[in-house]
Amino acid sequence: MKKTIIITGGAGFIGSHVVRRFLINYPDYLIVNVDKLTYAGNLENLKDVANHPNYRFERADIVDADAIRSIFQKYDVTDVIHLAAESHVDRSIEGPMDFVMTNVVGTVNLLQAAKDAWKGRTGNIFHHVSTDEVYGSLGDEGLFTENTPYDPRSPYSASKASSDHFVMAFYHTYGLPIKMSNCSNNYGSHHFPEKLIPLMIHNIQHKKPLPVYGLGDNIRDWLWVEDHASAIDVIFHTGRIGESYNVGGLNEWTNIELVRFLCQLMDEKLGRSKGESEELITYVTDRAGHDKRYAIDASKLEEELGWTPSITFEEGLSKTVDWYLENQDWVEKVTSGAYQDYYEMMYNKR
Repeated sequence: MKKTIIITGGAGFIGSHVVRRFLINYPDYLIVNVDKLTYAGNLENLKDVANHPNYRFERADIVDADAIRSIFQKYDVTDVIHLAAESHVDRSIEGPMDFVMTNVVGTVNLLQAAKDAWKGRTGNIFHHVSTDEVYGSLGDEGLFTENTPYDPRSPYSASKASSDHFVMAFYHTYGLPIKMSNCSNNYGSHHFPEKLIPLMIHNIQHKKPLPVYGLGDNIRDWLWVEDHASAIDVIFHTGRIGESYNVGGLNEWTNIELVRFLCQLMDEKLGRSKGESEELITYVTDRAGHDKRYAIDASKLEEELGWTPSITFEEGLSKTVDWYLENQDWVEKVTSGAYQDYYEMMYNKR
């Protein structure tokens, strides 16, 4: 094999799309999916490639340094694409220590294992995938660039900011060949239904309340997950060592505009009367420390590496809704148990 790549969090939402893309596009790569299989990691996401000859799965927690070193040795790992993370802001507010352990300690364990394994070698890459939330909150104007100072506001974003700093520290201190990307909000298939878009799709379909924080005027930039996977592909293969790249979808929407558009879209697809689903919108107490606006300037990625989004938000959202409506078996499996208990706990607290 030309490369043996660990993809951490490969059973999760974004990770599964990256695993699939690399298996399909690079037949001379061995892909090792390292995932703890928490509530948001599900091997159902990779059923279609589970028997691919170049695919391996290792169930491991990146917080377990011995397990990570063992995997590096077992496969003679040449590269890492690091996506494993605790990622839900509400969960980080309820229990920040899990985010510190996975996002900070876990990342340092991977960096240390890579540094030790690649000593005296060349041609290796450690690609760390992060979030635009590390930059904090924007005003009404402006965009996040790669030079925007970090200003995290939640335990989640603070943990990711810390992991980003450790990645850059290992580059500057040890010369570890790193690349980093910070993305805006992802959407698409296989997204665990606690996040805004799949939660709203699920609740609209089943005529449940659509909880919207505050006035719904918080703004997010939305990125189709398959476009994100293609950006990771481009950065991994052609990005410069020691550089970070912002990845955005050029799609700014307020939360309430997004929910209303989803309602209209699903009323059409489900044959409901116009405006029927909007009646389910329920305004709830705003999230603590809720950032007002995120928006990514992805011009560096476009100008240096030629990447641009392939699809409009409206097109991507229609594809996403269709996928969820056509994959109810997947939805039922992942919305049972832990998810249902968590959602009921959070919603009842409002």
